[in-house]
Order: sequence, then structure tokens, then C-alpha cells
Amino acid sequence: MERVPQEAGAAEARTVQGALAGRKVQVWGGALVLVAVLAYWLGSTGRTGEVAAPRPSPTPTPSPTLMVPDVYKRVGPSVVVIQAGKSLGTGVIAAEDGTILTAHHVIKGAKDVNLTFSDGTKAKAVVVASNPKRDVAALKPAKLPEIVVPATLGGAVTVGAPVVAIGNPLGLTYSVSTGVVSGLDRSATDGDLSGLIQFDAAVNPGSSGGPLLDARGLVIGIVVSIADPGGDEAFAGIAFAVPIGVALGGSDGDGPPGDGPLI
Repeated sequence: MERVPQEAGAAEARTVQGALAGRKVQVWGGALVLVAVLAYWLGSTGRTGEVAAPRPSPTPTPSPTLMVPDVYKRVGPSVVVIQAGKSLGTGVIAAEDGTILTAHHVIKGAKDVNLTFSDGTKAKAVVVASNPKRDVAALKPAKLPEIVVPATLGGAVTVGAPVVAIGNPLGLTYSVSTGVVSGLDRSATDGDLSGLIQFDAAVNPGSSGGPLLDARGLVIGIVVSIADPGGDEAFAGIAFAVPIGVALGGSDGDGPPGDGPLI
């Protein structure tokens, strides 16, 4: 009897068994994947079967500080060029009515005080308050620009904090310099002024009366002088500003009529 058919039948049976085994492997593999998916889903739900709320992503706390270009953009429209006789200086609009703060020595003895606002508007001004002992003064413009942008006054002062100065050093209008607060309660080299903020942002003649700003764009001082060891009016890395609170504190009675709080 020939056995070839038996061998062929056995081979066919083995083929069927292999196919079934392959299907079993596929079924078990699919079952394992399904179990993994269910485990993941159950792990993401509460006991009630509801999908758990996603965890909120951490949100960075907004920084109160500004980049220097942003400080300039915010305060630049408040800065004024002052020409008082032969004296060139800077001022800052400090109130909604256009009152301008500056340094007393910028307008000292001048008969005519001329202003140029950031939009190009020109106007004359009168001195409405002055405090020579603190070297600060307030001006009232005869004409205001179409849009008045007063600076925001105030702000804590700490040694090492960044500062920005905007002014007209050597006639270079609307110049910006940066530095840090180098010291507090300083006296100027001539000893006439005390309680000053020392800072190292570059300023020069023409910067006097301009705002010293903190990193939030707040006016923390009015620039009044530089250390001048060489007597050549060149910046030596040390400058001084009257704290804004002192500048607004009133007069010592040595100025022209209108003495009192500057604003």
C-alpha cells in the first residue's frame, strides 16, 4: 500500500495546526494589547469611570520688569529738551497738567526757558517752584503737545538694581544709557547735595534734570550731577540723582516765588 497520501495528509494536518497556532498567537497578542490599553485607560480615570481632569501646566509668573527698549518706549514721550539761555538740560513730564520736573541749575538765572517735547512741539515755560538746596525745579509750559504723556513716579531703590537714564547729553537728544544703583544716601563731590542716589549709567552735561528710571519704567530720581575728579565735565562712572520722593517734598525757602511742593 502506498503511503504517500498518508504523508501528504499528515503534512496538510501539520500546516493546519501551524496556522491555528499562528492565529492563537495573534489572538493572544491582540488580547495583551487590549489589556494594556484598558489598564492605561483605567489608570487615567477616577473610580466613577469619569476621565480624570488633566493637570494644569505650570504658568510662569509675569515679570514686572521691562527690557530697556520697552522702558524707552514707555517713558520717552515724557522726556523734554530744555534750553534755558545757554544752558541745555532735560526734563520729565510728571503730571497730567504737563508740569515738568528738572534740575534747578538748568534753569537758574535764565530769563527764557524753551521746551521741545518728544513730538516736536515747542513751547516756552515758567518756573512755578524751585528748590536750590535740593537742585530741583518745576516748570509750567505755556503750550502742551496734543497728547500729554506723564511719566509714572515712584518705586523702591535698592543697591545693585538696574536703572535707565534718558536725557540730552552734550546735545544728543533722547539718549539712553543703562547701569545699576551704585549706592544710596550719597553726597555730591562738592558737598552741597546729600541723600542722593549714586548710579553708573552714563550721563553728561545736558543730562541734568532727566529721569532716572527703574526696570519697571518708574521715575526713581532726577539726575543732577556727576563726579568730576578731572574738572573737565567728563563722565567718570559716577553720577547722582535726587530721589523722586525728596524732589517732590517741597522747598527750603531759597527759591523764587511759588516755593512749596513741586507738584
